[in-house]
Amino acid sequence: MKDNPLKKLGTLGQSIWLDYIRRDLITGGELRRLIDEDGLRGMTSNPSIFEKAIAESHIYDDDIRDIALKKKDVKAIYEALSQRDVQSAADEFRSVYENTGGKDGYVSLEVNPHLANDTKGTIEEARRLWAALDRPNVFIKVPATADGLPAIQQLISEGININVTLLFGLPRYRQVAQAYIAGIEARVVQGKSVEYVASVASFFVSRIDTLVDSLLEKLIAQGGPKTDLAKKVHGQVAIASAKMAYQMYKEIFGNNRFKKLSDKGARVQRLLWASTSAKNPDYSDVKYVESLIGPDTINTAPLETIDAYRNHGDPKSRLEQDVEEANWIMARLPELGVNIDKVTGQLEDEGVRKFDEPFDKLMETLRKKLKE
Repeated sequence: MKDNPLKKLGTLGQSIWLDYIRRDLITGGELRRLIDEDGLRGMTSNPSIFEKAIAESHIYDDDIRDIALKKKDVKAIYEALSQRDVQSAADEFRSVYENTGGKDGYVSLEVNPHLANDTKGTIEEARRLWAALDRPNVFIKVPATADGLPAIQQLISEGININVTLLFGLPRYRQVAQAYIAGIEARVVQGKSVEYVASVASFFVSRIDTLVDSLLEKLIAQGGPKTDLAKKVHGQVAIASAKMAYQMYKEIFGNNRFKKLSDKGARVQRLLWASTSAKNPDYSDVKYVESLIGPDTINTAPLETIDAYRNHGDPKSRLEQDVEEANWIMARLPELGVNIDKVTGQLEDEGVRKFDEPFDKLMETLRKKLKE
């Protein structure tokens, strides 16, 4: 029997996390199997995942009925359901958390996506969710919007673990890392321990190619002098951008400013590759796992991608290969009329909407279930 490629990722310094949650996955023993047999080290959730879990099954119906009898509104029902799942999953991962010294074993729960542009509201909700979950191995997900940045800094200073989500652009990534470091520094000034404060920066990958490829395909279809260049860059921008982010990560967390904090026990804010299922059917279904394997990183993938990688993954450390080519690809984009900052700004706005809409749909689903 061949070695499990998913387990091999761990020997290369990368943790594989699951981008999915549903109660029967936990209660039926499948999550435990993934941990034991595949080396799964964490789990992420978002409003879209919970919407599908609750809307497409009946496993939550009894709980919805019981909570509704207590005269709770739909938002309170959603919070009770999601918090229970996250707590149960965190308990399953507790041994991973302890065995890795708090490096892995986390489960994430997102603040209400409608708070993406509300710093004060994000801080208040994150505090409330952190207290309600009452587990050391959970992350509160906060989007990397302009209004999310000061919330991230404040929450880190309070010792709340943060998964920074909806991160697309390199300039914004630098701001996210600096917000984390500033939060740790503020905590040190207060004389508080930083040893168990954890954070990850979730860099969304495949959506970059989805948008940029559509722009390049128009150029290719038109023909002309830029056709060959557009063909070379097509399908390469997301990985090139992620490789640049990793170089930035090494520079930020390898300098003297952070060394002073690491000497006091501070942890690096690891890069997490999110949105790693291939949206283009012409691409390999493990494209965004295979190309981004490197030390101190995380890849969070849906079950389909995890199954595919178990079946035909070829794990090798590739994240620091072809960095010069990644630089070249990013430098060519202006010649092709692609403004990458505009692209990532659009993706951030769309990302917020893509979480708002399933959240609202979920509230409507819960209202219907209550009537039934």
